[in-house]
Amino acid sequence: MHPCPIAPAAPAAIDAWKSRTMSQTHFGFEKVDEHDKARRVRGVFDSVAPRYDLMNDLMSLGLHRAWKAYTVLVADVRPGHRVLDIAGGTGDLASAFARHAGPSGLVVHTDINPAMLGVGRDRLLDAGQVLPTVVCDAERLPFPDAAFDRVSVGFGLRNMTHKERALAEMHRVLRPGGKLLVLEFSRVAQPLAKAYDWYSFNVLPRLGRLVAGDEASYRYLAESIRMHPDQQALKALMQEGGFGHVDYHNLTAGVAALHVGIKC
Repeated sequence: MHPCPIAPAAPAAIDAWKSRTMSQTHFGFEKVDEHDKARRVRGVFDSVAPRYDLMNDLMSLGLHRAWKAYTVLVADVRPGHRVLDIAGGTGDLASAFARHAGPSGLVVHTDINPAMLGVGRDRLLDAGQVLPTVVCDAERLPFPDAAFDRVSVGFGLRNMTHKERALAEMHRVLRPGGKLLVLEFSRVAQPLAKAYDWYSFNVLPRLGRLVAGDEASYRYLAESIRMHPDQQALKALMQEGGFGHVDYHNLTAGVAALHVGIKC
């Protein structure tokens, strides 16, 4: 029997998500032209790049560090592995992967936003790590087929206009048996939903204004989480993208989730 059987048809969750996104795309809760979304998302991350790490600590009460550490554990990067970190931003995951891949391996640190990538490159250099750093679009990756043992994307998939296209590209550049790790904010457990919404739309924008001088960007980030596919819908998208085996791990009651896909 083939080790990765064909995935079943996508559940209703993915159909509901697609029905919201087929004719137009979203910038947070606002419907916008696809090209306009790319420009506006770039503006958000140009604005938040200088204080991105500090804001992550404040917004998640430091939990993003534990989520990333768990992602690194599940990735199981070994000496000699080739790893592609997409939307790598300030380089937390790339740095950790590089320590595990060792001098015989390769970790490529990428982001579509030059400002975020520049902050990450400088942090890596300060830590004594010199990694290939590439500005690239996840929907059109400039790498050959089956080039990597692991591909990761941390808190970046929800900002991509065509998520299914990006996932197909991630599948393409993975070798058979390779692993995709998608760490992203997700759908929180229902008993916490009201409190989480209040925090997201009242506390986060105010933190953004006080710490980063940018309330609007952090309101967008809160909205973008609500427009992102939930756990089941993202699992189905990954299966549609060619991954024969997909699991997800809820983190902190679903505030974040780690989706793991294996390429057959």
